[in-house]
Amino acid sequence: MSVSLNTGASMPIIGLGTHKVVGLSVIRSAIFAAFEAGYRLIDTASVYGNEADIGSFLPELMKTYSLERKDLFITSKLGPKNHGSGKCRSACLNSLKALGLDYLDLYLIHWPGASGMQPEDARHEALRLESWRDMEKLYDEGILKAIGVSNYTEKHLESLLRGCRIEPSVLQVEYHPQLVQKSLLEFCCRHGILLQAYSSLGSSSSENRLLTNEVVSRIAKECKRSESQVLLRWSIQQGIGVIPKSVNPQHIKENIAVFDFDLTSEQMATISDLHSGHHYCWNPEHVA
Repeated sequence: MSVSLNTGASMPIIGLGTHKVVGLSVIRSAIFAAFEAGYRLIDTASVYGNEADIGSFLPELMKTYSLERKDLFITSKLGPKNHGSGKCRSACLNSLKALGLDYLDLYLIHWPGASGMQPEDARHEALRLESWRDMEKLYDEGILKAIGVSNYTEKHLESLLRGCRIEPSVLQVEYHPQLVQKSLLEFCCRHGILLQAYSSLGSSSSENRLLTNEVVSRIAKECKRSESQVLLRWSIQQGIGVIPKSVNPQHIKENIAVFDFDLTSEQMATISDLHSGHHYCWNPEHVA
């Protein structure tokens, strides 16, 4: 299943997240399991340190599954240390080189703040806009097929929309039943921006209270599905993209098997009521 971006391009609504997925054998196993199961989107970033390893397997992957470049959707992201005019362009071209690609389907600003500066520093806004202007030029050149942002708040998005020439296609943020960012989702819908969720299943750490939540478990039993499938279906049913991370082939296969059942409106509301404002990852609210 794909969704349409404001560029007119299609993007798979579910992809393989690769945060903390490192090591040649681990990466190869994960991406081949994903493509065997039907995934076509791989989400990476310069700060993940795995672009080159992922890129080394793409030719073999396409040959194995008789795919062309146009059949893949590859996302990468600008690291916080590379904000600013010229630096952003160089970083993007470095990501392309590492991945062995001529273009990226989607390139995101990973974080609204620049490295080495205090969160409240007013210069963040100008640096973000400089980075965005580099990305607009790369979009014009066809090197980037779509551009977007990650970890932006409404405040950050409003600032970008005031100063941009090309509007963002995607906002990637933490979004799950314990962090239902309803206002942010509505903002994105009004402005034609697709919201893509990370940490849809909570965290892989022991503090994860989503996969063991009794409400989620009860609904999973009602649907005869796993807790992971219920959580991913909850997002997808709202039109939210998801990029669940796993290196377990069985879990990878399970995570994409979410298109042959629906949650009832009551089940959707019950899951949404789990909202507590809990972040498993970073909170960008403090970045100026």
